[in-house]
Parts: sequence; structure tokens; C-alpha cells
Amino acid sequence: MGIQIAVLASGGGSNLQALLDAWRSRQFGEAEIVLVVSDKPGARALERGRAAGVTSIYLDPAGFSSREAYDRELAGQLSRRDISLVCLAGYLRILTPEFTRLFALRILNIHPALLPAFGGPGMFGSHVHDAVIVSGAKYSGCTVHFVDEGTDTGPIVLQSMVPVMDHDTPKTLAERVLVEEHRIYPRAVALFCENRLQVQGKRVRILEKA
Repeated sequence: MGIQIAVLASGGGSNLQALLDAWRSRQFGEAEIVLVVSDKPGARALERGRAAGVTSIYLDPAGFSSREAYDRELAGQLSRRDISLVCLAGYLRILTPEFTRLFALRILNIHPALLPAFGGPGMFGSHVHDAVIVSGAKYSGCTVHFVDEGTDTGPIVLQSMVPVMDHDTPKTLAERVLVEEHRIYPRAVALFCENRLQVQGKRVRILEKA
């Protein structure tokens, strides 16, 4: 059995769709996306998962007494399916340290800026792009990174850069960044599945293909 992948998503799931498309076109080799989990009942990500024939479940945070209890149930759902890689695709819950330790160096996230800039608590969605424009930065982009116990602080796998235009709004900048997100996230997952990511402290080396 190849690597089993779960995707956690809270919203529309466009990055999930990019991963599903890459999987179905065999870019991940023998690896399979076998589970989609959302903390939002109406998330379009659940529809995308089901349309691809992937088990897609809503896990209601209101049914749990704490973040820790929620993440323990989530970890149980993943463990029962022998999940080797967890991909966050617009997942808006902050994972607990217990969860990130359990899946250390097996959780990937896509962030819509060039980390370590414009990351951390509150930096998600349009907030990121607004902060980039207000800062006067000439370039933005996106980052795929491993998730650790911090917020947007894990080792960086891949990045892609886009220019910030004088006329940009958060919406127009987000649209250009999203194109790059859809390109590099499947690439990062493929590298993981090929066992080509070697983590040395905060640095990630991409090994030559065997």
C-alpha cells in the first residue's frame, strides 16, 4: 500500500482540488488521497472530495470540550486510516501541539505569502494580502512548509514569487498568488511521496530523484 493522504479544509477547497487533480493524474505515484475532513458543515471542500470519490467527513467542533479533545478525535480518524501525510488546504483551525507532535514532519501547509514574512496568528486569507499591500512590498507569493508547533514557523519546502502591482487590491493579488499555490502545492506533495524531502533543522533539502 502506498502513502495514504488526508486533506483538512475549512472553505472552498481550491487547493484541495489542485491536489485531487494531481493525484488522479498519477503525479503522486502510488500515494492516494483517502480522506477529506472539514470543521465547517457547508464547506465546498467536502463536495469536491465526494465528487472525487474520497471519503469526506464533517467533524463538528461544537461536539468537543476543547481543541485538544477535537484534535484527539481527528488524530484517531487519521490513524484508523493509516494516514502518512496530512495536507492543510485552507484549514482555519490552529492544530494543537499534541497533534503536531504526533504527525511531526508529516503535515504540509500552503501559506499565501513568502514566509517568514506575513505569517503568524491572524495572517490568513485576505488579511495576508492586505498586509502585503499596506507594507509596500514589491513581491509576494506563496510557501509550502511543514507544520510545527508554531504558527507558520515550520521548515520551508517550496516557495513561488509574484510581483505586487501598483494597482493591486487584496483580491487581485490573491488571484495571482492562488495560481502559484495550485502549482507548487502538488509539487511539494509529490516530493514528499517520492521521499525526496530531507529536513535539517529549519532547512529542507530536495534530494535528487533516485
